[in-house]
Amino acid sequence: MKDGFICVAAGTPKIRVADCRHNAEQIFTMMREADMQGVKILALPELCLTGYTCGDLFLQDTLLDGAAEGLRTILEATRHLEVLTALGMPVRAGGKLFNCAVVIQKGEILAVAPKTYLPNYGEFYEKRWFESGEGLDGHMSVSLPAADSATTYTGLGQSIIDCPAVPGLKVGVEICEDLWAPDPPSRRLAEAGATVILNLSASNEVVGKAAYRRQLAVGQSGRLCCGYVYADAGEGESTTDLVFAGHNMIAENGAMLAESRFTAGLTIADIDVQRLTYERRRLTPFPALRDTGLCWSEAEFTPCVTKIRRYVSPTPFIPENAADRAGRCEEILTIAALGLKKRLEHTGARTAVVGLSGGLDSTLALLVTALAMGMLHRPASDIVAITMPCFGTTDRTKNNAVLLAERMGATLRTIPIGDTVRSHFRDIGHDPEIHDVTYENAQARERTQVLMDVANETGGLVIGTGDLSELALGWATYNGDHMSMYGVNASIPKTLVRHLVDYAARDNLKKDEALTHVLEDILDTPVSPELLPAVQGQIVQRTEDLVGPYELHDFFLYYALRWGFGPRKILRLAELAFHRAYSREVILKWLKSFYRRFFVQQFKRSCLPDGPKVGSVALSPRGDWRMPSDAAARLWLEELEGI
Repeated sequence: MKDGFICVAAGTPKIRVADCRHNAEQIFTMMREADMQGVKILALPELCLTGYTCGDLFLQDTLLDGAAEGLRTILEATRHLEVLTALGMPVRAGGKLFNCAVVIQKGEILAVAPKTYLPNYGEFYEKRWFESGEGLDGHMSVSLPAADSATTYTGLGQSIIDCPAVPGLKVGVEICEDLWAPDPPSRRLAEAGATVILNLSASNEVVGKAAYRRQLAVGQSGRLCCGYVYADAGEGESTTDLVFAGHNMIAENGAMLAESRFTAGLTIADIDVQRLTYERRRLTPFPALRDTGLCWSEAEFTPCVTKIRRYVSPTPFIPENAADRAGRCEEILTIAALGLKKRLEHTGARTAVVGLSGGLDSTLALLVTALAMGMLHRPASDIVAITMPCFGTTDRTKNNAVLLAERMGATLRTIPIGDTVRSHFRDIGHDPEIHDVTYENAQARERTQVLMDVANETGGLVIGTGDLSELALGWATYNGDHMSMYGVNASIPKTLVRHLVDYAARDNLKKDEALTHVLEDILDTPVSPELLPAVQGQIVQRTEDLVGPYELHDFFLYYALRWGFGPRKILRLAELAFHRAYSREVILKWLKSFYRRFFVQQFKRSCLPDGPKVGSVALSPRGDWRMPSDAAARLWLEELEGI
């Protein structure tokens, strides 16, 4: 339960229709198995204590008494189990019969939640036996057996179980058809604070139904910013005309975490409650918690460190599936190009000026600019590509810049800046043998001046090349490569830049082998600002040796900004994602560096030029990220120092 993770499961026991004693044994055996596997919340199918397909047997007291006795057996057998379990059974109250979820823990009944929407069409006849629980909200008392020979009296109604051991964890329950309704009870439960919704279901299987069921569960988890645990009837339930497949699902905020079908047993996943509560705070349409008159109870969990079972991708910005990745690349390139297209149209710019270094970022900027020109039905020659060699420029990067511009059809200009920078050093009295920040930044600012002046000369716009990762770390020269007239890479992280260029190399709209070759060589070139003199023609300044691996920084950036996770939790997730690549000490070192740089360098992000937002993480001071330039990092760094 540390860091907001709670282990949940959807279970499908092997039942026998109308054999309550056998079913009770299957249920408490599954509860014990779940407890042994560290599960804290378990959802079981609708009416699993009797079987969903009992038909008119539901009207027989013999079956109902058997269900009550089965519940007593389960309570007695699970007195010492901490796993919070919702099981389905028929419940008599007020002279009627209700299809209910009974929520139990440690041999105690915490809630009895009736089904609201009763299907009475096709193969379903629930109104023949059951009453809707709509509007009860605890106003009707129900008696159920306790673990001993006593009787438990509780209110019948939609319920929320509070779990104080996990901040923000509140559990609500709805039953099968409730999810199919126009206004599911889960909406009301979520408005009252429920972050995990359990659905006890007996949804029979027909062709195509599984896909629709999946859409409902995943969509509801996204709509309500909740964890959604769907437990379906399966083996043993199939009878007469119906077949049940045990389609169990666990979804979180619009994403499927775990799923099984045509199998009995447990489907287990971790739900991140901290992530859900953050998202609800962030999304303004999500209402503040309100008193909706629901029944409330409390569950007790012993604080412990939850083993994280979910897969943590080391590349959160990049889909791991090749087809998805290609689709994402195509979409991002299109979005960025459309943004630039609009700016070129609006300003009436005659040219787009791009500084080409032979590196990844400027290559991507040129590719996007070429796409924008194509959308405008303008020739690529309207792009002015400028390479500006200086002290650290190698033949490899210079030649790649030249070849790239030529193959793309851009107008190429080569403007060496070495003499100009030396003159500037004389003007300010700087010794060119001192290779300090002045030595480096003077080159970056001179390049920006050249680009701006050529843009003025040609009636054009300077297209920025800096990416999201550089902005996060402040790895940009203020008023140098930090500045442009439109930054097309501004919300694209470095790890994604590489994939976009790789996609362009493979897709190669012109089917030009020479273009593919140069793009592949650019991909193989070490990331470097090339501001220090080369040694024997080789790059000596490698960015990742100085600021750390971009794959780590992009990981930190994603979880710090998109989900608001604290440093300790990010470290824990990074250890899972990168356990084969980096030691804990290395990850911790660069995480500290990330926070120091991120806070200190905010002043550069407070005055960024416009640029297209392409993803859920962006640092524009006008859009996604509003942070004071002088905010202190002390709290974040102290959390890391305490590890």
